[in-house]
Amino acid sequence: MKELEYNQLVERSIIKKFRKGVFSPFLNAVKKYELISAGDKIAVCISGGKDSVILAKCMQILQRFSNVPFELEFLAMDPGYNPINRKKIEENCAKLNIPVTIFNTDIFEVSEAITSGSPCYMCARMRRGNLYATAKEMGCNKIALGHHFNDVIETTMMGMLYAGQIQAMLPKLKSKNFEGMELIRPLYCVHEEEIIAWKNYNKLEFINCACKFTERRDNAEDGVGESVRQLIKETFKDWRKINPDVEKSVFKAIHSVSLDTMPGYKFKGEYHTFLEDY
Repeated sequence: MKELEYNQLVERSIIKKFRKGVFSPFLNAVKKYELISAGDKIAVCISGGKDSVILAKCMQILQRFSNVPFELEFLAMDPGYNPINRKKIEENCAKLNIPVTIFNTDIFEVSEAITSGSPCYMCARMRRGNLYATAKEMGCNKIALGHHFNDVIETTMMGMLYAGQIQAMLPKLKSKNFEGMELIRPLYCVHEEEIIAWKNYNKLEFINCACKFTERRDNAEDGVGESVRQLIKETFKDWRKINPDVEKSVFKAIHSVSLDTMPGYKFKGEYHTFLEDY
């Protein structure tokens, strides 16, 4: 019997050992939210982190066995990584047989220069725009991002606790600035702990955010290194001691919003109050 290559072993781990935790919920999201249609050309966006890389592998496997024909491109943007992080992305993609196209920008530098405090929001918007534009130039009609189940519920709680709004993260949405383009999140139902387990099982190492601001923040000696998202993660750990299913409850809640119990809500950017139908 021919010995499997490393890339093939990694793929086998997804469809065998991590089928229940990774591949099945990935397939469930694709089907439930109708993320892929025949004839799609999808740019799988690779940041270099664990989430985007496992997404790329899941999409490759799905493309091979799916009855729905679609094309894939693998797109990575270098927003100003240091040489070590850039090399890590290139090495991981080569090792895992992901034919990635990498393009350069100066987003890290620009976003930090034009914002005070945290540049993360501006950086994210600029990165998204550049990914849309490049994907469209490549003939793609969709971009796929690696946001997972925990990103969804953490974003929801961050909005409630820090922004005073109930706002979730959709599994797919149409671009407002790039006509004909959509964003999809095929890992929507995959828990982060399963992705971490897959990463550790295959002895893989990935980069994190890797921007200069994050590096300074995470290396801070005054205790301000923790991000709001990390604080939310820790809060969920505490809540799980009281209710082991708390994360599932939050996820279910955003699928079951009772608008007739809300004193106010927004729809398509327009604010409505319960008094309108009182």
